[in-house]
Amino acid sequence: MPELPEVENVRRGLSGLVAGRTIQAVDTDWEKILVGGQATFAKTLAHATITAIDRRGKYLLFRFDNAITMVSHLRMEGKYQLVPDAAVPRHRFVHVAFTFTDGSQLRYHDMRKFGRMALVPTGTEMKTVAGLASIGPEPTEADFDPDAFYRELQRHKQAIKSVILDQHVVAGVGNIYADETLWLSHLNPEQPACTLTRQEAKTLRDNIIAELATATTAGGTSVHSFVDATGQRGAFQTQLHVYDREGTPCDRCQTTIVKIKVGQRGTHYCPHCQPLRKRRIK
Repeated sequence: MPELPEVENVRRGLSGLVAGRTIQAVDTDWEKILVGGQATFAKTLAHATITAIDRRGKYLLFRFDNAITMVSHLRMEGKYQLVPDAAVPRHRFVHVAFTFTDGSQLRYHDMRKFGRMALVPTGTEMKTVAGLASIGPEPTEADFDPDAFYRELQRHKQAIKSVILDQHVVAGVGNIYADETLWLSHLNPEQPACTLTRQEAKTLRDNIIAELATATTAGGTSVHSFVDATGQRGAFQTQLHVYDREGTPCDRCQTTIVKIKVGQRGTHYCPHCQPLRKRRIK
């Protein structure tokens, strides 16, 4: 699933490609992707112009000049592509197409058909879209308060990895960056969140902010199928320390990286650098 750095790079690419374009038609061959149905999308967006594309967590927010916002979540495999001519044959995994008045077309690819798009009045998305209504802070210095994060961790007995994957706790962290930031913080992914010290929580928070910013600058991580809106792969996969590196030596201590399951998610860590302790350090 694209995480914050990947979604932000999609946003940046799309902003340069489609901002200012006006929609002529919307069609789909898999109507479940369009919450409310194809007819609602076609009627609401006809003659509407994209004014901007914003992001909150892993959600893309397409702003239109008719005071409507399209909230788009890419889920596992979703991606956007702009083609210069709507007559160009479509790939079989293109399930939604936005045709513009200039003849170009924005196509949404989704092999698994898990992605969703919803239309809401602009300004109401944070209340009306379930995933946004309860989303946690953005991982930035301004929004991600270390004391609030520490207090939140004290409420949870489950594994720290599961907690930082919870979008209510912090927005945008997924499997890749959870593994990486826990390695950077010398924290075992199974460590109960409530046992972290205040300093450990601060270190983890700082690493989340720094790592996601660095990955965003690198264009995101392309370990599977991710490409941005211009078709470019990310470059951050060359900087991964543990994710998808089971069986290889740790960059810090040369201990073999292992892979386990935490909360049903494949999880990579170094047994030496990230030891599991049972209790909180006083």
